[in-house]
Amino acid sequence: MDIFVPFDAHDPKSRLEPPLSAAERGSFAEAMLADVIDAIEATGHAPRVLSTAPMDLSVPVLVDERPLTKAVNGLFKLTEGPVAIVMADLPLITPEAIDRLVSTDGEVVIAPGVGGGTNALIVRDRAFHVDFHGCSFRDHRTIAERAELTVATVDSYSLACDIDEPADLAEVLLHSDGRASRWLERQGIVITESDVGRVTIERTTMD
Repeated sequence: MDIFVPFDAHDPKSRLEPPLSAAERGSFAEAMLADVIDAIEATGHAPRVLSTAPMDLSVPVLVDERPLTKAVNGLFKLTEGPVAIVMADLPLITPEAIDRLVSTDGEVVIAPGVGGGTNALIVRDRAFHVDFHGCSFRDHRTIAERAELTVATVDSYSLACDIDEPADLAEVLLHSDGRASRWLERQGIVITESDVGRVTIERTTMD
């Protein structure tokens, strides 16, 4: 199965500033990407990165400067057989979650994100196309159903937890010991509790 990991190399994770600077956001995004690549490779699959710019990585990089929806739909025209799309901002991802994703039956298999997005999917029929705008999980189900394709949903926290907001960083520190988690620790970002007893993060050092 072809597995592609889309990556925005130009201005990744803009909503993480603050607490992270623009340069730090880029470094953190690459650490999350590395976690995703590691998990996929641990299953025996060979991922490729779909990047908006050239990157020096240990895996093949396909450069497509177009927005995510157009770039992924373009992949479907370039490939044959099942295609998996796994987002790059999933540092909680595990090989077990990848195995579960690729082994789930369905012409379209979707792993939704916490906020209604689509964090991973498998497409086994080219009658399907993606649309990553808005509540894409709901939209992708509708697209598949209109094309009379079978749809399966993968309920997995490690696939659902994408990192977009500063509060999301606490999930990385709580549930992962991968590259992204270690990167945050090196920057002095630690878990703390808010006044209402909720877990959040604070930065103890600043470069």
